Amino acid sequence: MTTITLNINERTKKGKAFLEMARVFFQDSKEIVLIEEEKSPYNQKFVAKIKKTIKEQGRIMDTAEDLWESIK
Repeated sequence: MTTITLNINERTKKGKAFLEMARVFFQDSKEIVLIEEEKSPYNQKFVAKIKKTIKEQGRIMDTAEDLWESIK
């Protein structure tokens, strides 16, 4: 079995057309499986820190610098 990974820009006309063609063409195929993964452009550690600070209720930050210091 061969695995091919493609990076497709869904915002472009060609990217949209290619994805739609692949979805339709491989829809009922058992030989070829289309696996779609969406990757975040953000650093996962940074996202985790932001989510953690969101859960912390009751903390008040006076300045933006305080916020950045709290998530370091």
